Amino acid sequence: MNITKHDIDSLNAEITIALVPADYDNRVSEGLKKVQRQANMPGFRPGKVPAGLIKKQYGTQIMVDEINKLLNESIYKYIEENKIEILGNPLPKDQTSVDFANQKEFEFVYQLGLAPAFNVSIDSSNSFTYKTVKVDDELVEKYLKDVRRNYGKPVNPEVAGEKDVVFVDINELDENGSIKAGGIYKSTSVSYERIKNETAKAKLLGVKRDDKIELNINELYETALDKSVSLGIDKEFAETANCNLRLTVRNISRLEDAELDQDLFDRIYGAGNVNGLEEFKNKIRTELSMMFMADSEKFLMSEVENKLVEKTKIQLPDNFLKRWLMAVNEKPITAEELEKDYPNYAKAMQWRLIENKIIKDNGITVNAEEAGEEAKAYIRSEYSKYGQVPTDEDLEKISKDLLSKEKEAQKIFENLYSKKVLGLIKEKCTLEPKELSYDEFFKG
Repeated sequence: MNITKHDIDSLNAEITIALVPADYDNRVSEGLKKVQRQANMPGFRPGKVPAGLIKKQYGTQIMVDEINKLLNESIYKYIEENKIEILGNPLPKDQTSVDFANQKEFEFVYQLGLAPAFNVSIDSSNSFTYKTVKVDDELVEKYLKDVRRNYGKPVNPEVAGEKDVVFVDINELDENGSIKAGGIYKSTSVSYERIKNETAKAKLLGVKRDDKIELNINELYETALDKSVSLGIDKEFAETANCNLRLTVRNISRLEDAELDQDLFDRIYGAGNVNGLEEFKNKIRTELSMMFMADSEKFLMSEVENKLVEKTKIQLPDNFLKRWLMAVNEKPITAEELEKDYPNYAKAMQWRLIENKIIKDNGITVNAEEAGEEAKAYIRSEYSKYGQVPTDEDLEKISKDLLSKEKEAQKIFENLYSKKVLGLIKEKCTLEPKELSYDEFFKG
């Protein structure tokens, strides 16, 4: 076997692999023997089909398979041994002229996209804006309203208000205004806040238990889907339904905001951990600051990516990468779709190269213990979404399971590397703090 590399330019190269029978004959012979042992043909005992017949029927296909395996092994071994940094994967050049049935010697050419050479400096000459949310009294008060509502208690008022849910029996009426025999009937609830029609809202506001109001079905429900789901009627019928309904009020429900008292503080933080309204507000300020810190880090990372990609100006083997993306995409993609999406892909590739360069230049590593702690932090965050806390036993078991899965483990390690890169940038580069109101911060 003879392998040679030809550099087309600094970003593109070709590798030529020349094969002679001595390179693949043993592989093909072993492949034929394997098929012979498993072959089952009429007139022959299993595993006793003559070798000549096996070769005649399967020889060319086995040769193709074994040569392709040999080529794949050889090119990646060559790339690794010669420390060639590539983007994507090698692409075979046109091989339509290869005649596997009659040729003995072969020459295969692979195209490579080469990783560009570049330098990236992580020092004080790089300046980034570090945005934070100003946790002011207005934001704390807004959060307090949410807390009071979330911990509120249900009550049943006499008169329906704008934030109430009204439980009703709904009957379809005939043209005379009487309940229609065999018509629509449903016991359900109606929320004032979800109704769009002003006529329906006006009639619903202020109703009491046992009150009766009449509405057109299209005043109460905006779409055919709403009618179908809420009234339990066929969607086709709902498309054209235009009848009047009578709503008989059976009950009214209201979520009454919790009082800002010690009972609430104890319910949220445990008995005696927070005493008085001022301590409660200070606790909220701290929690909000911690909560928005993740957003600050995300905005910082986005600015770092944009600025370093722009500053470094990495050139990519664009034509090669476009061909490679067309070849490996799981779903068929048109040339127009590729051209539209390629700039985003190229930018992501440039950042990945920059990040890997920072990791390599600064000796950043991630060990198994750190990965385990990261996995546990992820598990805790998932549990917290449902108001739960995992046991130590669950943490150990689930984290090990996560890290045993290649894709999940890769995500965890990549996330840790990204965090360490951002930590290095915060340490070495110039950060310009900028405090913004909540609205300004999330408007970008």
